[in-house]
Amino acid sequence: MIVQQLFLLSVLLYIAGAVASLALNRAGKIANYASGISAFAAAIAGMASAIPVFARGTGFTMEAVGVIPFARLIFQVDIFSAFMVLVISLLAAATAIYSLSYQEEYIGRGAGVLGFLNNIFITSMVLVVTSGNAFYFLIFWELMTLASYFLVSFEQENKEAVDAGFLYFLVAHAGTAMIMLSFFTFFLYTGSFDFASFRSANLSPVTKNLAFLLAFFGFGAKAGIIPLHIWLPRAHPAAPSNVSALLSGVMIKTAIYGILRVGVDFLGSSVWWWGLTVLACGAISAVLGVLYAISENDLKRLLAYSSIENVGIILMGAGVGMMGVASGQPVLGVLGILAGLYHLINHAVFKGLLFLGAGSVIYRLHTKNMEEMGGLARQMPWTGFTFLAGALGISAIPPLNGFVSEWFIYQSLFMASTGGILAVKVLAPLFAVILALTGALAAMCFVKAYGVTFAGPSRSVRAQEAREVPVPMLAGMAILAAGCIILGLGAPVVAPYMGKVASALLGTSPVRVSNGLLVFPASSAWAMLSPPLIALLLVGLVTLPLLIVALQGGMQAGRRVDSEPWACGYKYSPRMVYASSAFAQPLRVLFRSAYWLRTTLEGPGYAIASYGKGAMAYVARMESMWEDYIYRPLARGTVHLGKRVQALQMGNVRLYCVYIIVTLVALLIATVR
Repeated sequence: MIVQQLFLLSVLLYIAGAVASLALNRAGKIANYASGISAFAAAIAGMASAIPVFARGTGFTMEAVGVIPFARLIFQVDIFSAFMVLVISLLAAATAIYSLSYQEEYIGRGAGVLGFLNNIFITSMVLVVTSGNAFYFLIFWELMTLASYFLVSFEQENKEAVDAGFLYFLVAHAGTAMIMLSFFTFFLYTGSFDFASFRSANLSPVTKNLAFLLAFFGFGAKAGIIPLHIWLPRAHPAAPSNVSALLSGVMIKTAIYGILRVGVDFLGSSVWWWGLTVLACGAISAVLGVLYAISENDLKRLLAYSSIENVGIILMGAGVGMMGVASGQPVLGVLGILAGLYHLINHAVFKGLLFLGAGSVIYRLHTKNMEEMGGLARQMPWTGFTFLAGALGISAIPPLNGFVSEWFIYQSLFMASTGGILAVKVLAPLFAVILALTGALAAMCFVKAYGVTFAGPSRSVRAQEAREVPVPMLAGMAILAAGCIILGLGAPVVAPYMGKVASALLGTSPVRVSNGLLVFPASSAWAMLSPPLIALLLVGLVTLPLLIVALQGGMQAGRRVDSEPWACGYKYSPRMVYASSAFAQPLRVLFRSAYWLRTTLEGPGYAIASYGKGAMAYVARMESMWEDYIYRPLARGTVHLGKRVQALQMGNVRLYCVYIIVTLVALLIATVR
């Protein structure tokens, strides 16, 4: 009962903070504190309600008085929903503290409205992952979309933000339409919108395939899988950085929740090629996402493309799990889903941290261009340290969190290659190679992101004059940096709970994945990993040489006092520093086929000039194939259709009466028939 009350308290605190922030909009600083403090308190209450369910596996159900006669307003918090509430609340708490100082820049520019939208956005995400009725799920999903749309386009004076918001709005609603069709398919067979009825729906094989594909691509549009990703690298950078952390850290994970809820929970993952489809889409998104990220000079766009990569990695784990269930390998199913969910929370933590770190840099420099940064680790040491923790985590460097979840995905792919369906046995090693390539490119990407931003000399006056951000912003980043370490070193404790979520979602027995300080993929005979031991060895690797030097009498050669790098006898200049564009240039040549997907044959000579200067200019352009031939014509068509529909609204009362009569006649005919 206390858990239910804490959940309700969390939702009410978010709403109260939103209302108070909007009411106090003119008193900008007070509104900012009202929204931030209420969001932090609500997040703590949300975690307090989710942790007991997550730990014990026993959920709860709450039903409220609904206003729609054919749909019940019901909230069902099982272990999977509790896990998602925990992830959302964790990131909401960190961003709430961060926002206390960060949103001061918006005082006088609608800080109260920003706080209102932010709290409503978080509330809607919590309600989405706990709703037990498809109708209200779509209501909360639409509320989440609208709130995030207004947050993306919040800076109305920025045309890029407005355009990004419109593109996001269009793609999101196209995805919502497919989700609605999937849910309506269930409704036709069950006569109810309750998710409990969906689980027992007796669908034909063709209908099952249709319902799954509609749900997968509908939710995939929100998740940002390629080629439905075109909105993401525009929308996430356009939003305020605290909002970007929520968008990339948790909003796109609600789409992962939807895919697993429909494909695994409702439909039972009964067809093996569903999992293969999820795995293949994930692999493509992972590789292309990180390739596109490397070529970026805009720090936030780099992080946005990296989110596409990590969504792909999450889907790779989920896809392996779905194939395991369909092929009668429940252990593989649990291991794959466990790996995907582990990477889901890991990505929420380190990507939230990286966006907050990027926001801190932009807060001081007022630019997102990495070419104008450099040397910030000296001026902003704590920001640099926390950003480094996130960069190491996302690069899967042991013993931090990203390494553990990717290790589990590797193990699930290795297990899939040893049994089951022949196609899966053949393709699983190939997907493991793709994941390895993705990991290597991700490490290169964040060597670039950290090195160009924080290392080397300052490449602008603003970078030279930068100073550390306020304490609340550092505190928000510190929470997530600690999360990267805890989720890595604490894997022997965390992994079994992830396994409980996976086994509950699949309806199978739990699988043992840890023993003491070790984690392993269902059996220690397969492989073993001890993150605490790796951490101890790495600490020893650093401290042992220093200890030996100290025992041998200390440093004999003296210290270097010249702060300028050696430039082969030439006078050093900051222009000699390896720039962001130069860092990505070799990959642009090596993977020119992949980068070709980001452009089109804008001229007949493109293929002929693919190795020349003109080809590199085309390669440098962003995503125009999808934009020019799919999304931009669709946007123009939507606007054109809207203008045509406006012609029906002529202001003529007699014409409106005709519309009413025609509608009544049509309804009468339909009723009689």
